[in-house]
Amino acid sequence: MKINLTINGKSRTLEIHPSETLLETLRNNGFNGVKFGCGTGDCGACVILLNGEPVNSCQILTAAVEAESITTIEGIGSMDKPHPIQEELVKAGAIQCGYCTPGIVLSAYALLKSNLNPSIDEIKNGIDSHLCRCTGYVKIIEGIKNAAERMSSSPKHCFGNKSQ
Repeated sequence: MKINLTINGKSRTLEIHPSETLLETLRNNGFNGVKFGCGTGDCGACVILLNGEPVNSCQILTAAVEAESITTIEGIGSMDKPHPIQEELVKAGAIQCGYCTPGIVLSAYALLKSNLNPSIDEIKNGIDSHLCRCTGYVKIIEGIKNAAERMSSSPKHCFGNKSQ
């Protein structure tokens, strides 16, 4: 079956199987930043933004999101021009294996888009669906807090990307 989606700001018509998850669809179409972790929605590796909200793409059938807007990590920053959240996570030493990082960045992005001055508890709540086995959470929280402080001086620049 064919489905129309907006992925990272670009309209796409994709051929999918009716039982295909959004995770499978995205990875099958080259969006490899979204990761398969547990397949049960418990680890956060597959988090993407659906209409600006973080969701576990392994738990959503692609057919159920016809005409919706999806943002993957590829829509937030790039190797040449990383988003401030990505830069601050690196500076804080919050990245080791990197497997959980795309989902954490997207959840942090959604949080900071609605609240550029989050408390530590709000940051913890914003990433509570993510499992990180390498870094732990202290440095991740620090990186997100630093990103919030940095981004508060130019929020239009930080959220004026191609997909949001």
